[in-house]
Amino acid sequence: MNKPARERTILEIVSGHPVGTQEELAQELRRRGTAVTQATVSRDVKRLGLVKVADATGAYRYAIPNGAAVPTTSSEENLRNAFREFVTGLASGEAFFVVQTLPGRANAVAIAIDQARRPELVGTIAGDDAILVMVRKSGDRESARRSLESLLP
Repeated sequence: MNKPARERTILEIVSGHPVGTQEELAQELRRRGTAVTQATVSRDVKRLGLVKVADATGAYRYAIPNGAAVPTTSSEENLRNAFREFVTGLASGEAFFVVQTLPGRANAVAIAIDQARRPELVGTIAGDDAILVMVRKSGDRESARRSLESLLP
């Protein structure tokens, strides 16, 4: 199965029933006739921007962010959408800043920030509801923070 077909199948699986781990997702793909490794599934999960959300019982499962079936927007539009839907605030440090999100949404927002490939940013580290955003130069911190803050509604 080629990558686009595998990714469509992953989206179908995640939409159809709860999948809590990449290994469970790999097992379901194998059950459907697609031989994959956990590493391949990991790359697919990242590329698709899947996020982990808590269900009614408190167990975590993979979900499609924004209810989108396939990422179809530009990385900047994806970033704007992620900020509008999930970000609750920002806070500053010396050479970094923190983006605060709704619970369980930090990973989706961090992926959107990373995919936007803004030159002043080095990268992100996401937790459950907060993202550490690192800038290349400490002098860029405030302008980078303001730029992302401008995406808030």
